[in-house]
Amino acid sequence: MKTMLIQLMNEEAGFIVSSELVLVSTIAVLAMIVGLSEVANGVNQELEDVGSAFGRINQSFYVAGASGHKGYTYGSDFHDQYDFCDGENDIVCDRSPVQEGRRGGHNY
Repeated sequence: MKTMLIQLMNEEAGFIVSSELVLVSTIAVLAMIVGLSEVANGVNQELEDVGSAFGRINQSFYVAGASGHKGYTYGSDFHDQYDFCDGENDIVCDRSPVQEGRRGGHNY
């Protein structure tokens, strides 16, 4: 039993493997953080494109009136107004953080 404990204390083969594992896992985690950050930016940009596409749909319509021998009806219409955030590039992922104490929080 005593010789086995001495062998375990003097053995250094596991130390090299564990230090290499720590180095490789650290590099992998850093690469994963950068990659996921780019994926998040890409997803935000695509969702912004989808949102601006929905905002640019023209919802205006016009129904002509009808008339006959004994009656008539008026037509109706609706005109689409410009909404807030209808344009492209409303969401910017690479904008610097909002400065503290600034009113409104917009960097226009």
